[in-house]
Amino acid sequence: MNKRDLMLSLTTSASAPPYVPAAFFLHFGTAYREGRAAIDRHLAYFRHTGMDFVKVQYEHAFPHRPEIRRPEDWRKMPCYGTDFYAAPLAVVEGLVKAVKREALVLVTLSSPFMSAGHTTSDALITEHLRTNPEAVRVGLEAITTSLVSFVRGCIRLGVDGFYASTQGGEAHRFAGKDIFESYVKPYDLVLMEEINAACAFNILHICDYCGSYDDLSPFLDYPGDVVNCSLKLGDAVVTPREAATFFERPYMGGMDRHGVIATGDPAAIRARVSDLLSVSPTRFILGADCTVPNDTDWDALRVAVDAAHAGRG
Repeated sequence: MNKRDLMLSLTTSASAPPYVPAAFFLHFGTAYREGRAAIDRHLAYFRHTGMDFVKVQYEHAFPHRPEIRRPEDWRKMPCYGTDFYAAPLAVVEGLVKAVKREALVLVTLSSPFMSAGHTTSDALITEHLRTNPEAVRVGLEAITTSLVSFVRGCIRLGVDGFYASTQGGEAHRFAGKDIFESYVKPYDLVLMEEINAACAFNILHICDYCGSYDDLSPFLDYPGDVVNCSLKLGDAVVTPREAATFFERPYMGGMDRHGVIATGDPAAIRARVSDLLSVSPTRFILGADCTVPNDTDWDALRVAVDAAHAGRG
């Protein structure tokens, strides 16, 4: 069973795979965002860490639009076409050609809400949705249409799926659930349903980079073969097994991106992995709660991956 078969077995079989797969992600720096340099860096990282699939980092955020200052300004939001995505699609194409035979290739996909934050700022899109969400809708629609073109370009190139990242439901973000349910989730689902219909393996990432969550139930009906999120929920900490049961699908994560992975202590890393495996479900991928710090030692990540592979052997 190669890495492709191992990962796909998580969605096609209820039995435990031969070993626990693992994967961690980081950004490679400005010198490795495009072209051959980006492709080679992804491959070097994949080989060095021994992780079980390739995740294509997305380094082509929407440009800042200083003209969007008020909620009404979202009518000025352009819809970027396929040409806008030429550079990231070239990286996707190179990695699909290089490694798809042995491992799944998944592409990082930011949600429309997150992309709106890249266009302005996280604080500004939040303020605009709080004060005049209907005015923002036209901008979210343009962003969603643009992202669909990127998704379809990736699918044409042969990707196996996406690491679909979403925000907007954090505890601090909006009072109540109405704004999330009406102006964030519908556009998330346009993308999620697009990739779910076309791809064999997608990971739903509930991102806590901007804040924590006290309720993950709004994400229960999101598509996604695997869910990746923090184990911190309000004042509680759940186990990987509890997270998998809650979402009724395999869980990926367990490692705090700022914890022992960041310190690089091999013994502490192995001990943490062992603890996690004792409370993890049958179908589990060891990983972090989000992208690890850029200066994380690749050798430390290899220690964690090897510990996962050996943990149930």
